[in-house]
Amino acid sequence: MGFVKTLVKGAVVAKLAQIAQRELSKPENQRKIKEAFQKVQQRRAH
Repeated sequence: MGFVKTLVKGAVVAKLAQIAQRELSKPENQRKIKEAFQKVQQRRAH
């Protein structure tokens, strides 16, 4: 049974990675990520 669980976990992770990659390829999402990243960097600077 452990092998099946490992396989399922791998498939779920692969699917999440695929979805994340698709979302990251959208320009509006890239912009949001950049803005969030800049906010985090500004907080660190203060």
